[in-house]
Amino acid sequence: MLSLVRQVARRRSQLCGLPALVRASPCLHHSTGATQPPLHTASSVRLESRSRTSRPTCNSMSSSVASGLSSYSSMASTGAGPATALADAAPDLYTIPPPSPRGERKPGQLEQWQVKQYFEDGFLVVPDFFTPEELAPVCEAVEECVDVLANRLYDGGKIADKCENAGFYKRLTLLEKQFKGTAVLLHKMGALPPAFRQLWANERLLNVVEQFIGPNIAGNPVWNLRTKTPSNEQTTVPWHQDNSYFDPSALHTLMPTAWIPLIDANTTNGCMQMVRGGHRKGVTATHTCCAGGTWYVDLSEDEMVETLGVDMERDVCTCEVPYGGVLLLNNAVPHHSLENFSDDVRWSLDLRWQAPDKPNGFYGLKDSVLMRSEADPSHEIDWEEFALVDRTKLQERDVGWESGGAFDTTIHGPWMRRWEIVHHNKHTASLDQSDNMDSSWHPRT
Repeated sequence: MLSLVRQVARRRSQLCGLPALVRASPCLHHSTGATQPPLHTASSVRLESRSRTSRPTCNSMSSSVASGLSSYSSMASTGAGPATALADAAPDLYTIPPPSPRGERKPGQLEQWQVKQYFEDGFLVVPDFFTPEELAPVCEAVEECVDVLANRLYDGGKIADKCENAGFYKRLTLLEKQFKGTAVLLHKMGALPPAFRQLWANERLLNVVEQFIGPNIAGNPVWNLRTKTPSNEQTTVPWHQDNSYFDPSALHTLMPTAWIPLIDANTTNGCMQMVRGGHRKGVTATHTCCAGGTWYVDLSEDEMVETLGVDMERDVCTCEVPYGGVLLLNNAVPHHSLENFSDDVRWSLDLRWQAPDKPNGFYGLKDSVLMRSEADPSHEIDWEEFALVDRTKLQERDVGWESGGAFDTTIHGPWMRRWEIVHHNKHTASLDQSDNMDSSWHPRT
C-alpha cells in the first residue's frame, strides 16, 4: 500500500496544463463566490471558503416540456423516434432542499449554504472530504481488480505481458495497448470489493446524503468504476443527464451522486464539466443514441439551450477535483467528461443514493440496497445479496443480447431503446440481433 500512496502523492503535486479547444464559460469560483472575468481557458470550480458574493444568474424556471406518453411509449419500445420529456416535470424535487435535520450537524455534513448551492446549481465540489487513509484501500481494491483481469487476458492468450510492475496509473493503459477494450472489460466487471462497499456506506458521506434526501437511504443499483485511459473514446462520456439512462420514473426520484476521483482530476486528464442550472426545469431533455463508437447517449448543446433553458457560454463549469475531494451532483443536471490527454489513467468511482421507497429507474432489473433506516438505526447492509446480481448480464438479457464471452468488449442496455438511434455501432448490435423486439421495459407513470 505504501508504494500506491506514494504514486498518489506524486500526482497531487503535478501542475497540469490545459489542452487546446477545451471550452468553458466564466464560472463561479466557489472559493470566493465571485464571478471570474471572461477567460479563453476553462475555469475551475472549487470550494475553499464559506464567503459568498455575487455570481452569474441562471435562466429562471419555466413551464415543463409536454409530451404525450402514448407516442413516447411506441417510439421508445422500437427505438424508431425521439423520446421526449415526461408530460409532468419535477422542478421542486431538484431545487428545493428538504428541511434541515434537527440537532447538531453530524460528522461530514455540509454547511447550509453548501446545501443551498447544491440545489441551486445542481452540483457541488467539496475538495477535501476524504483522507488518504480512507481512499488507499479503494485504490488497492482497484489494483486487485486490474490484476484479476490481467490474469484472465493472459490465460486467454489475449496479452503477452501482464505489466505487473507498471503501477496504478499506468498498467491499465499498457494492457489496453495489447488488447483494445481492456478498459471496457474492467468497467463491465462490476466487482464490488469490501473497500468499495465501505466507501459507498461511509458514515460521513451518508450524513451528507441525508441532507439531500432525508434519513432513509438506499444505494441505487447503478454505480460505476470509471476506467478512463488516455485518449480513449470508450471512456470519454458525452453530454447527458443521468436520467437519460434510467426508466422515466426516475425523474421523480432525487438521486444524489458522488463522483470520487482517485487522482487529482483536472482538465488534462479528463475532469467533469457541468451545466449549472440545467436541472431547474425538472425535465429530461431529448437525447440520442449512440455517440460515436460508444454505448453512450448524447445530448446536443442546441437541445440543452432549447429545452433546459441554459446558456452554454455562461453556464458550463469545469470542475477540477483533487484526490480526496468529491463532486456531488443530481440526476438531472447535464454534464460530461473531458478527454484524458495525460499519460495516466484517471480513475474514479460514481456512487448513487435515493430514498428507499422511490423508483430506482433501473427498468425493474435490480433492487436498490438499503443503507440507512430511521426506524432501524442498527440496520446492517445486505451487501452479499446485492452484489450477487450481475447488472451487466441483466442489461444484456433485457435487450436480447447473447454475450460473446469473457472478452466481449460491447455494452448493451435498455436505455438504447429509450432514445432514437441515430448512429449504429457494435454496441447497438443487440437491437439489430433482436430485430427490435419488445424488451421487458416499458415506460412507467
